[in-house]
Amino acid sequence: MGREIDLKNYKIRTDLAIEAIKNIKEEKKGIITRIIKYDDIKVTDVLVDEEGSKKIDKKVGNYITIEFEDITDYDNREKLIEVFSTELKKMMEKMQIKKDDLVLVVGLGNETSTPDALGPLSVKKIIVTNHLYLVGGLDEGFRRVCAISPGVMGETGMETSDLVVSVIEMLKPDLVIVIDALASQSVERLNKTIQMTDTGIHPGSGVGNQRKEISKEIIGIPVVAIGIPTVVDAVTIVSDTLEFMQKHFSYTKKNINNPINKLIPYGQVNYLNQKIEIEPDEKQKLLGMLGILTDDEIKQLISEILTPIGYNLMVTPKEIDFIMHKLSEVIGQGINQALHEKVQKR
Repeated sequence: MGREIDLKNYKIRTDLAIEAIKNIKEEKKGIITRIIKYDDIKVTDVLVDEEGSKKIDKKVGNYITIEFEDITDYDNREKLIEVFSTELKKMMEKMQIKKDDLVLVVGLGNETSTPDALGPLSVKKIIVTNHLYLVGGLDEGFRRVCAISPGVMGETGMETSDLVVSVIEMLKPDLVIVIDALASQSVERLNKTIQMTDTGIHPGSGVGNQRKEISKEIIGIPVVAIGIPTVVDAVTIVSDTLEFMQKHFSYTKKNINNPINKLIPYGQVNYLNQKIEIEPDEKQKLLGMLGILTDDEIKQLISEILTPIGYNLMVTPKEIDFIMHKLSEVIGQGINQALHEKVQKR
């Protein structure tokens, strides 16, 4: 290309630890990964120590990633709720949260912006009980739970972290559960991944607005951060499209005489379900000068083109209104089942 691309100042935009781990090329020392499968739901439990933290630029702690496909189907959604609830219970047990501990659920985000409304919508589905405890006690199998949606700084003029800290100082909960929308570096993970972590969260980080973090170090009590990627930037979409285009041409070339393809209408072959390796020379033939760049270098180049002209937009799927309703149901109901013993699978 005539010059060397400097990637030191280029940060691939992702809030997901599992993607950050995938990006590192060196030995993954300091990172312990364990994978469990529940039918078509994949759970990846990642433990990051200080050495691993430096490699992936994520805080030391435990990251649980739940990957799923369809939540529009009732049975699939109920299965996901059960898996999510089970993993949340495990994390709470590791944090030594007792059955009668007071829990504060915080829904971050802007309810009037659909991709950012995961937190507020989920909070509306939380079974809050603290007011009942204050006026006479709770039935067996329910714990004290409070919930709040503090809004965003653009609405309130106040730091979200400051508002949460003020509520914590008044309530003195034993655990804070924070829900927020995240950003991904992969279109395939959009609205199909739940991340839970005990490391806290930076409100607004998904769209590049770094605000004060909400974590145990800041507020002094355990924090579980729960998020789902609902947006990707234009750089991700363009670079993914280039990758998909390579796979499409490679698959078509290798299977042009495959009889089964004659039964499938042209343009409807799902090559994403196939393991396709792209040879370097094949990549260069297809992409020309771009073909000699690595995937990270291609993303950097696209970023250099789109960012100065203001076209590195944050994008969300067209059906986000419907999907957000279903996702908030999964998060809200899953938290209810994890916090209250009497709330069981429907």
